[in-house]
Amino acid sequence: MTEPIVELRNITKRFPGIVANDNVTLDIRKGEIFALLGENGAGKSTLMSILFGMYEPDEGQIFVRGKEVHLTSSKDAAALNIGMVHQHFKLVSNYTITENIVLGDEPVKRFGPFSWVDLKSASARIRDLSLEYGLEVNPNDKIQDLQVSTQQRVEILKMLYRDAEILIFDEPTSVLTPQEIDYLLGIMEELRAGGKTIILITHKLEEIKRVADRCGILLRGRLVGVYDVATTTTQRMANLMVGKEVDFTVDKADHDFGEVVLDISNITVYNDLKVKVVDDVSLQVRRGEIMAIAGVSGNGQVDIADAIAGLQNISAGSIILNGEEISRLSIKERIAKGISYIPEDRQKEGLVMDLNLKDNLAIKTFDREPFSKKGVLQPDAFEKQAEDLIERYDIRSGQGSLTITRSMSGGNQQKAIIAREVELDSDLLIFVQPTRGLDVGAIANIHQQILEQRDMGKAILLVSLELDEVMALADTISVVFRGQILKTDDARNLTKEEVGQYMMGVTQ
Repeated sequence: MTEPIVELRNITKRFPGIVANDNVTLDIRKGEIFALLGENGAGKSTLMSILFGMYEPDEGQIFVRGKEVHLTSSKDAAALNIGMVHQHFKLVSNYTITENIVLGDEPVKRFGPFSWVDLKSASARIRDLSLEYGLEVNPNDKIQDLQVSTQQRVEILKMLYRDAEILIFDEPTSVLTPQEIDYLLGIMEELRAGGKTIILITHKLEEIKRVADRCGILLRGRLVGVYDVATTTTQRMANLMVGKEVDFTVDKADHDFGEVVLDISNITVYNDLKVKVVDDVSLQVRRGEIMAIAGVSGNGQVDIADAIAGLQNISAGSIILNGEEISRLSIKERIAKGISYIPEDRQKEGLVMDLNLKDNLAIKTFDREPFSKKGVLQPDAFEKQAEDLIERYDIRSGQGSLTITRSMSGGNQQKAIIAREVELDSDLLIFVQPTRGLDVGAIANIHQQILEQRDMGKAILLVSLELDEVMALADTISVVFRGQILKTDDARNLTKEEVGQYMMGVTQ
């Protein structure tokens, strides 16, 4: 058996009101892909942040290559050849790829009394590394101009540039398309073949089955056990993660649809760069119907949703809600007319990260009764709603309603947005990537909530990159390609393979 390269001994980490890691002991072997599983808020990211030097444990010891180490910063971790790709990337958007990768470890050239940062040689090395590992990038591109999947390559190259041997990936596939996921998993297998050790934090059990050797499962901060992936079923993994039997079946009863709630006709949208991203799109959503827009990332589906919600302007066409034209209304007016919106980026568009949870839960209703009376805010109403939603939607937060939202796990941030938007009781609910970064138990729960809203007669527009999610939930599917609708049909008339072909632009 291979010697462990990392040993975590009795690691405990506490935050106000919560024990994030509770006496965790774990060995990770050199040259393996080790998956770390658990519900949202189970302590996975905290444990790996301790290994990366971002937190210090309250109790316990860390051994790397057999020697006890004390990590007080990510620089200490880098000195031990440990690197980490965080769930939310740590990149400077107006810097180039090269500038981001060398930041904090700049190569300096000297000539007599003069010295300067040698970006030219760094760029050449980055280009060579990118070709060697199949992570091709242009080192001179700026981060703000890159797709999410390319930004992720930059994060991986940042680790490889620093000669990382132990690579931690925190939810690396949560923002990727199926094709990009396949590509990334292939890169992980190549890295393992090259002698790297990979620790993979993910909720996607099929990915673990494909690439991981062993998996450790955390439940509310405690280690449930370490399992051989080849001999452990995904159902057993899911049950251990959640602490109970998980039902993956989606029970969607057939029913008749009501009148049209949303009617968008021939809308065209240009982005900030004056590029046409939505091209003459028309679709309708009826009461009691889940209309799913499927497509490869970046084909205009999010822009359609943003245009309906008021985050983007349309240059042509009309958006009609319950018979009323709303395309000239403000976002606030559209909310009042009956639109709930769960955005793709929960941190930039869904939440105010430095507000507490109760304020975020009331951010769309604070100026209405019972939250406001005669222009005076009512703190008791904020607190009462927060306590109710925290319990009903199982939002895990260390200090309850007073928890600063930034300190919550990504999955629990997502639960908070969905709770807030569903409670608006809108006629139209727009869900964009609603289960991104969520564990299997939370995904099952959110799917159930979406179906409950459908059964209550709500009109639902679902935008998802997860084809399985689209096929399981949708009554009607529209497939978008390069800003145009290629196909709209009853979901029962389409196979997963046919939808996938339309997503790639194949119309025959």
